[in-house]
Amino acid sequence: MNSPIVGKAVPQVTALEKIQGRAIYTGDLKQPGMLHAKVLRGPYPHARIVRIDTSQAVALPGVKAVVTGADTPTRLWGVAHKQQRILATGKVRFAGEEVAAVAAISEDIARDALDLIEIEYEELPALLDPARALEAEAPQVHDGHDNRVKEIRIARGDVEAGFAAADLVHEATYELHSQYPGYMEPMATLASVDGNGRLTVWTSTQSVFLARARLAEALDRPVSSIRVIQAMVGGGFGGKIVEERSSLIAAFLATRVNRPVRLVNNRLEDFQSGCFSVPCRLWLKMGMTKDGTITAKDVRILANSGAYAGLAPEVMLVTAMRSDNMHRLENVRSAADLVYTNTMPRGAFRGFGGTQMAFALNSHLSVMADKLGLDPFEVHRRNAIRAGETSVHGWQFGSTGLRECLDQVQAGIGWEAKRRRPKDTGVRQRGLGMAAAMHVSGNRTLGNWDGSTVVLRVNEDGRAFIASGESDMGQGANTMMAQICADELGIPLSHVTVLPPDTDTSPFALGSLASRVTINGGKAVLQAAQQAKTQILDAASGLLGCPADDLEIDQGVVRSRTKSNATAALPQVCRYHVFRHGGEGILVRATYDPPTKMMDADHYGNIAPGYSFAAQAVEVEVDTETGQVTLLNSCLADDCGKAINPMAVHGQTNGAAVQAIGWALYEHLQFEDGRLANGNFADYTMPTADSVPHLQASIVESNEPNGPLGAKGASETAILPGAPAIANAIEDAIGVRITELPITPEKILAGLRAKREGGHA
Repeated sequence: MNSPIVGKAVPQVTALEKIQGRAIYTGDLKQPGMLHAKVLRGPYPHARIVRIDTSQAVALPGVKAVVTGADTPTRLWGVAHKQQRILATGKVRFAGEEVAAVAAISEDIARDALDLIEIEYEELPALLDPARALEAEAPQVHDGHDNRVKEIRIARGDVEAGFAAADLVHEATYELHSQYPGYMEPMATLASVDGNGRLTVWTSTQSVFLARARLAEALDRPVSSIRVIQAMVGGGFGGKIVEERSSLIAAFLATRVNRPVRLVNNRLEDFQSGCFSVPCRLWLKMGMTKDGTITAKDVRILANSGAYAGLAPEVMLVTAMRSDNMHRLENVRSAADLVYTNTMPRGAFRGFGGTQMAFALNSHLSVMADKLGLDPFEVHRRNAIRAGETSVHGWQFGSTGLRECLDQVQAGIGWEAKRRRPKDTGVRQRGLGMAAAMHVSGNRTLGNWDGSTVVLRVNEDGRAFIASGESDMGQGANTMMAQICADELGIPLSHVTVLPPDTDTSPFALGSLASRVTINGGKAVLQAAQQAKTQILDAASGLLGCPADDLEIDQGVVRSRTKSNATAALPQVCRYHVFRHGGEGILVRATYDPPTKMMDADHYGNIAPGYSFAAQAVEVEVDTETGQVTLLNSCLADDCGKAINPMAVHGQTNGAAVQAIGWALYEHLQFEDGRLANGNFADYTMPTADSVPHLQASIVESNEPNGPLGAKGASETAILPGAPAIANAIEDAIGVRITELPITPEKILAGLRAKREGGHA
């Protein structure tokens, strides 16, 4: 019988080297002759570059290269919209855009050289308000193109008939702001060119293969001339997928000086160059019958892409339609517009657009439930999609744990008893709120392939090595893969090594995005381990003289189920597999491409092999004199199909909950005339231990049929319900509905004042 490794809470396989300070991040890497890079950024949100004089910087001792946009390849790069050069050319389109870069023998000299670069700008009218972007007289962010990046129009059923059938129709507008990823490790890259002209790039990335493709495009060279290696990554949260630009600058400099170049952002530089979540204004109208059945949903969205498109169009699509699939809806309509502005580019962030709609939807449902005298938990239960059903957009559900999530958090927070207590009338007033959400596990949208390939080698000592292009950015992907492999092969977890992603040696993979690594990468590992196990048992059959189907592997020993004396240590079997006539080492490859379907032109199609759900209930206390909100209790349940590693799932759940608290109550990017004014952790307020209560996290195992051993994603869904649950709890406490994030004391006091004066809070 195999050891019970899957389902067991184990520390991450990288934990020891991290706590000992031995983990090697990109910023720790050094090479002989290595140069240090620094970047000069434009000070204006919109300006023409009239003249650049780099002569003084070039003359500074220790400076080896100074480059501007004119030096870079003319080929444009981008996800779908090809708009960018490696450095700005002709114009800057947001304050902080990279204009010039220096490579020098030290960071101090590189910084000094930046001060010696003279640039003359002609400041141009800046478009800072997305509401103006579609006006005829609005300045164009990209010359010759209007400011609309993408428009989405989706209609299913008969929305007007749905509203006519409703007993209650409610509409409201919500303002959702940007959030900085807040990872511990700012972006870092080391690039080097070898004697054959091949470029090797070590970088903090969520996908080595997507990084390689972007480098090849921006540098205008074949992908096979570039090698990308992932060093240890200190968090990504979407910001390190395909939109950052510093790795391109470091790689270009390395090709210019033919020496290793390292570019490591400090925190301010990371804020200025990083990718924030997509802000939007969201108008929502919904209809509901007296029993809580949703009859229609209509949404209009105006979203801000910033100066360049990146992944923002895909993010807006998620906001426009993903949450529709959580409920059994028939009549839905979405009209969404994404516009350019002269602000920092927005794009991927944990939850990938789901947080924006989750806030509006759950706020809406809470208001409607209250008006109809219903419990919001019952509204969600009544409308919840079920396993075996197909949603309004063609999503097919093999597993759904939404109802179980609702049950767990309702009981965990003590909802029934606390809802019956008398309302507080003093200065400090308490309230309860809840919310629910869903997310994909995998996503067939980047192309008609969402697969994962794994190469598994079992050495002569019976220990396994996994080569995969999937990324561990701190979420525990390597541990998950090692657990599945060890469990299937019947060997200790410590006998499995997951190799770092490397485009030269790893099979192709898309990396960490769309919560796809467990369900797709884990399934490929399972299939590869099953193949290796078959080879091992076939070899053991010849060695022991027993039928292969009579043999099993347990704790590194192959033994017969029926003959007590027929045993062999796994290393003995693996050596026998090699050292026999026609033998070879145990090396297998498996690819899992799930049975999903790309959306058609009308955004209809089953895009993911599994769909995850979460629910959260919170209790808050609001000080009506100061407007201060204190989060007292939080209970969050996450449907992950099967918890391969419950410790990792709890870590992901609690981390996501804290990020949601930050978005709801604390984090707020401040801009002055288009310039970021709080690009550091002293001024950009994030939740600390003092502001976070004890977090209760529970796991729902709904057993996803497409997932490895029933597993699906457990890294993004948990961020979605936090903000609306908090807003709903605040409204329950003081009768003030906040529809604009973040929920600040000033907004609460204004709402209380309006309530006292008889206005609408």
